[in-house]
Amino acid sequence: MPNKEYKFETRAIRKGNEADSKTGSISPPIHLTSTYLQDGVGKDRGFDYSRASNPTRKRLEENIASLETGTHGIAFSSGMAATTSLFQTLSKEDHVIISRNVYGGTFRMATQVLSKQGLYFDFVDTRDLSNLYDKINPNTKWVFIETPTNPLLELTDIQAVADLCKDANIKLAVDNTFMSPYGQRPLDLGADCVVHSSTKYIGGHSDVLGGAIVTRDDELASQLYFIQKSGGAVPSPFDCWLLLRSTKTLALRVKKASENALLLAQMLDAHPSVLHTIYPGLQNHPQHQLAKRQQKTPSGESIYGGIVSINLGSKKKCDDFLSRSSVFSLAESLGGVESLVCVPYEMTHADVPMDVKRSINLVPELIRLSVGIEHIDDLMADIKQALGN
Repeated sequence: MPNKEYKFETRAIRKGNEADSKTGSISPPIHLTSTYLQDGVGKDRGFDYSRASNPTRKRLEENIASLETGTHGIAFSSGMAATTSLFQTLSKEDHVIISRNVYGGTFRMATQVLSKQGLYFDFVDTRDLSNLYDKINPNTKWVFIETPTNPLLELTDIQAVADLCKDANIKLAVDNTFMSPYGQRPLDLGADCVVHSSTKYIGGHSDVLGGAIVTRDDELASQLYFIQKSGGAVPSPFDCWLLLRSTKTLALRVKKASENALLLAQMLDAHPSVLHTIYPGLQNHPQHQLAKRQQKTPSGESIYGGIVSINLGSKKKCDDFLSRSSVFSLAESLGGVESLVCVPYEMTHADVPMDVKRSINLVPELIRLSVGIEHIDDLMADIKQALGN
């Protein structure tokens, strides 16, 4: 277990962000180097080549590991690089069970790339544990869940799935991108590792790509460090520095975005132009009680995230909404300080086959809102006028 002497917000600012010991610089230096002076053959000073390790990346890995209450952090150049690296720990004919409403990039990588290399994947509704039981085979090695899912905000009971996996000698990975370490810490609930697109809430400013895996499993960490070094999908030192800068305000940003999202979801849920509002913080969300229990800030308060999805009932209403909105920018991605809007059916999940979209109830009329930290009055006003009243 990591040292928990400091609270989350303090660790976010201090862990890996310590002042430079040589100069006293409060902002840690960026080590923009590809290679390092060695004192002799096999006598380096802890670093030999930046694909293998870099002081700035090491700081970031310590920081993210601490925030997720892990002992090992492994940083990658993107969230998909992290997810792909996790699956590269598997061998030919190994089997993985994945949440059905998974991010489109994960679905694409699994079905169009890794399946050609001899891995097997099943996509199931992990809200119901019986679906997992039905798909477990002798060659099943991992269960990979997103909770909440993108974009339908379906939740999976992490602790219940972790118990199931332990009984079956299967490892559990949780994509925690939507909640961030501030809103949910899957390792504390029994997961074997946590995966992030640090592009999203961890970065939080829409200016850097990144990914990360955090674990307490020494053997798994060793495999991942080897794949990180061998594959070379590593973030640049500058990207690592940007992410270190960003985690300092992670708690503030996620808290504010979640507060804004709850208020917007309540307004949208009561709006006559909205057919259906999906947000775990609403009492009518079918898994509201699970969200209340599972999604917690480090101080123990329930938190519901910054993503709200709405069904407007028709493609024309969606097009009108997008053309009228000004504070919500039409763009892919999420988790930034600025509010974004997208149509997952045609954007983030464009590569998911239509029959699969139908099977998970992903429709063209669904809009995903990534709520930022702008003033709530401006966000509400923009949504109201975008809806036409």
